[in-house]
Amino acid sequence: MKKIAFSGTLDPITNGHMWVISEARAMADQVIVFLSENPSKAPQFSAERRREIILQSAAERGWNDVEVMIVRGDYTARAAKRHGIDYIIRGIRNTADFDYENLIQQTNVDVLGGAKTIFVMPPRDLGSVSSSFVRALQGPVGWHWTVRQFVPDAAYRAWITDWLHQHWQALWPASCPADSVERWFDRLIGAAHYGGATRHYHGLEHLVHGLSEIRAWAANHDASAAQVALLGKAFWFHDAVYAQHDADCSDEEASAQLWLASDLAALDPHEAQQVAALIRATDHFQADVVAHPLKAVLIGADLAILGQNPVVYADYAAAIRAEYATVPASTYCLHRARALQTLLRKAQDGRLFGDPYFSAQYSATACTNLQQEIIALAPASAT
Repeated sequence: MKKIAFSGTLDPITNGHMWVISEARAMADQVIVFLSENPSKAPQFSAERRREIILQSAAERGWNDVEVMIVRGDYTARAAKRHGIDYIIRGIRNTADFDYENLIQQTNVDVLGGAKTIFVMPPRDLGSVSSSFVRALQGPVGWHWTVRQFVPDAAYRAWITDWLHQHWQALWPASCPADSVERWFDRLIGAAHYGGATRHYHGLEHLVHGLSEIRAWAANHDASAAQVALLGKAFWFHDAVYAQHDADCSDEEASAQLWLASDLAALDPHEAQQVAALIRATDHFQADVVAHPLKAVLIGADLAILGQNPVVYADYAAAIRAEYATVPASTYCLHRARALQTLLRKAQDGRLFGDPYFSAQYSATACTNLQQEIIALAPASAT
């Protein structure tokens, strides 16, 4: 078989879809993905963006025999037939899928004179994965860690970037210059800041997690729009500068100065100073001298990673080590263990999370996680 087609809206493409494409590649010399553009649906990504994501996902797996075509105003089976493709491959997850797909297959052949359908059954761990299922996961704290299990990396990166873009835009009133808002978004998620190759932890995922924590806190405290805006802006900038190794200026202070120098901060000088104070509060050397009623909330959102489940915490710890990959193991373990011991004492004394909302959720688990990592670091730090 020279060509086989796979079709769908693919918003987003999932690991289940990738499995079906993999099966198609085993059957044919080339796979054509027909990307449906259905005017009755409101997809998260445009057809052109979905096409890019699919091609990136294929390229990251070394698949150079996958092509993507956008189908507008036509039946996929008929479009496939016009391109010399006699078979479309479809994944069948259950009997309901089979009944539906069988009816579509009969219509494609008997009514439209289009391509026939080959049915394949995905493995059990992918049997329930669909685009609608994955989209329904978005929202609660930690949603991005869950979603990542079900979509290829290219789709995941596109998704969290789109989520961050929506969050960023919501921070600014319509009166703000749109070009400045977009320019700073592109800058912050770019290689010089959160999108940098060495940002193994302090990157886009850290932004998603912290901003999700702030949203959850706000929803549970009937917070005002002004409070949410202050916290959101501060969190966006609090790690904008990271690991600069400047003895005279901490990363947090450099991040605060980056914010204050922006044209966005110039829009409201009073708010700008409040945001800068919150950014400085994330520096433990400055935190005690910063007075702001929302300080504990921002610090809680920043440190919430310490109280996550052991799997998430282990990924966090590994990512932090990767950010200091050039530091010898014995040196890293010694200094990391000291920092963790300070955090552990605060957690045990009930001072790690100054806001009760975060303390109630994360203090106990943070103690356990910190103790376990300190134990793991001990052999290397002792050498």
